[in-house]
Amino acid sequence: MTKRPIRRFFVLLTVYLVVAIPFKAMNLIPGFTDVRPVQALGPIYGIFFGPLGCLAAAFGNLVADTVDDALRWTSIAGFASNFIGPLLVWLYWTRVSRTPFSLRTARDLLRYCLVIVVMAVVEDAIVAPAVKLVYPEVDFSFLAAAVFGNTAGFPIVLGIPLSILLQEEMGLKPADARLD
Repeated sequence: MTKRPIRRFFVLLTVYLVVAIPFKAMNLIPGFTDVRPVQALGPIYGIFFGPLGCLAAAFGNLVADTVDDALRWTSIAGFASNFIGPLLVWLYWTRVSRTPFSLRTARDLLRYCLVIVVMAVVEDAIVAPAVKLVYPEVDFSFLAAAVFGNTAGFPIVLGIPLSILLQEEMGLKPADARLD
């Protein structure tokens, strides 16, 4: 592995932590979930940086849990979901979709929103049952709603304008189908 991907990984990880850590104080279920605007970065990392970005999002979540003293066995599920969700978004635009990533039309926006909802359902299906299994006292319905809301809401509300800014104004190109 060359120095460039390693450097990119640490830059992405740092950005993730700068966004994540200040919001750790806004707990929804203390020690398990909080208000997470950082969830907007997962799909962006997947779309623009591929698997490397997905890995940065997963490690970012793990480090943020450690900093917040919320590192638990269920953090493994958080790591997995924060890698798999953005990876699904990347896979959709590099392997499934017949068009390149763009948010220029209403159809593109709708497709993006649908992909994000699928991603949110998958991430929720990983995290919520894992937490409930290890911590049966946690309100499963509230946890599942909070995870889904964070994982779908922020990538749509914050992720769309940020993606447009990165692609259209800053000229960032979406990652291609290579696994780099």
